[in-house]
Amino acid sequence: MSEAELIHLAEKAVKKLSEKSKTLALAESCTGGLVSKLITDVSGASAVYMGGVCSYSNSVKTKILGVKEATLSEHGAVSEQVAVQMAQGVRLALGADIGVGITGIAGPLSDNTQKPVGLIYVCISDGETAITRELRNTFTNDIRTNNRLSAAHTALSLLGDINE
Repeated sequence: MSEAELIHLAEKAVKKLSEKSKTLALAESCTGGLVSKLITDVSGASAVYMGGVCSYSNSVKTKILGVKEATLSEHGAVSEQVAVQMAQGVRLALGADIGVGITGIAGPLSDNTQKPVGLIYVCISDGETAITRELRNTFTNDIRTNNRLSAAHTALSLLGDINE
């Protein structure tokens, strides 16, 4: 993924949100605010972007985003269920039409679970529907950077395809 491609996807996402008169909120864990940065690099993003939560710790996921402790215990922080609850929680917390939740293991070190480095979940939710993508990246160089870029690419692609 080139920087130009990510910028193009961010521009497409902002344009699509604007055309649909939809607002956006982001809950990012392993991407650490990368998607928020890409969205806010686009001129006019303030018309659609409500804000984001960088929820690196489980306590932020539960206290701010409303992720259930039972979900974390049963499925782990890196799971489809947590990504969905993050997307729904940030949407509600920030009063947006659409929420995105991203959680995963960027690497190169694992999180001491049985889950592999490169496992990432990206969810987009409008309150009625939640679409989740599971990534199982196996990068061999610049592992952390490439995993984060892959997650950002997926999130921006999903946003750019809203209601298509």
